[in-house]
Amino acid sequence: MSVGLPEPGPDPLIDAVLSASRALVAIAARSLGDVADEVTLSQYRALVVLASRGPQRVAPLAEALGVTASTATRMCDRLVRKGLIVRRHEREDRRQVRLSLASDGRRLVDAVTLRRRQEIASLLAVIPSEQRLDLIDALTRLAMAAGEVPEQSWSSGWDL
Repeated sequence: MSVGLPEPGPDPLIDAVLSASRALVAIAARSLGDVADEVTLSQYRALVVLASRGPQRVAPLAEALGVTASTATRMCDRLVRKGLIVRRHEREDRRQVRLSLASDGRRLVDAVTLRRRQEIASLLAVIPSEQRLDLIDALTRLAMAAGEVPEQSWSSGWDL
């Protein structure tokens, strides 16, 4: 125990978010079970970033994933070999490469997302309708604070 620093007290909000996050992590793990032989969790996250934010260069993708550019490059090399993403040279500067989802990558993300949506829908069915708007507001704010792009902004797909 540090001298001069008070012990953190119980925070019901933090405890509630931790409990909810455990439930959502379990759903995420189950939804990836069918594709575990195709991609790792980190690779799937890269696919989701490309799906939600659109085609981009390695540096912004690495930043969004919280990894170094060299780590992102190696990850993308594997995803290109698997046919899940595509590299395209920019017309203005052929040295610049833009990464985007391949159609198989889009199908994989859509399949995992559908499975998650189904499990989440069954969980939400027990929430009374009069409490749902408050839950929508709170979870939207939490996702925005984490830097997530709203689902409706990308779930319909990108023209590649």
